[in-house]
Amino acid sequence: MLNRILISAAMLVGLTGPTLAHIGVTPRGAAIGTTYRGSLVVGHGCAGAATTQVRVQIPEGFYNVRPMPKAGWQLETVTGKYATPFDSHGTTLTEGVKEIVWSGGELPDGQFDEFTFRGTFGAQLEVGTQFYFPVLQQCGDVEDAWIDTTGDAEAEFPAPSVELQPAAGHHQ
Repeated sequence: MLNRILISAAMLVGLTGPTLAHIGVTPRGAAIGTTYRGSLVVGHGCAGAATTQVRVQIPEGFYNVRPMPKAGWQLETVTGKYATPFDSHGTTLTEGVKEIVWSGGELPDGQFDEFTFRGTFGAQLEVGTQFYFPVLQQCGDVEDAWIDTTGDAEAEFPAPSVELQPAAGHHQ
């Protein structure tokens, strides 16, 4: 019985550890040139305080972004021009969402939740690289800036990232 409890506890830590330690994004991989539906996983507040705002920056190369509304939260998008125009089914897009802000809700420190969006990874991106979504997490007067894009496994506030993979049918 004790072995079963220890195994269950180890599995739980293995499954939740990284998600609860930082803000993460799921799924962790995405194919270049395809639509991606990602969820930012907020596993805790800031220094014990409840999360009251989640702000994600949308880097160049991720286009045609649409956020998912979240019950109990206000949703705002900030738009801007793309450095490189993007072709979306024959329509050239020159501007789009550059930032998504969910605010006005309250996610207690001891709970987790997901903030979802979708978009398309541009065909110009490089297979095998990490694509980072910098996030600012506001907890009342406290802010955690999950913006480190160095890839350092020991970084205190790493930005959530997705590994870019080849599109189906693409050979290297």
